[in-house]
Amino acid sequence: MASEIDTVAGQFIDFYYQTFDSDRTGLAALYRDTSMLSFEGAQIAGAAAIAEKLVTLPFQKVQHKVTTKDAQPSSGTVASLLVSVTGLLVVDDSPNPLQFSQVFHLIPEGGSYYVFNDIFRLNYA
Repeated sequence: MASEIDTVAGQFIDFYYQTFDSDRTGLAALYRDTSMLSFEGAQIAGAAAIAEKLVTLPFQKVQHKVTTKDAQPSSGTVASLLVSVTGLLVVDDSPNPLQFSQVFHLIPEGGSYYVFNDIFRLNYA
């Protein structure tokens, strides 16, 4: 079971960050009206508001470099997942990457998953 969870989490993480780094407008499809994003302490609810927040972040270019990823089942009855990610964020080709952590709660839907909860934080030393 763990390997299946790790596979799903890995595929999701790869897709999410590739999409974020290349075309943030493509992230809207991963959220629903019931989804919530906590971004640096600000809570944003609903797919449209989340997509607007992500698309209007104040940088032109970004690259996520995932350092760790962990995944666990989040329910005994539904094939939902908790996915925790840490890594480095290179913004506008800055030589000083930022450390970040992000947690996703993924809910199954029609053979795929959507993001029900998304918590993002920059980690300052």
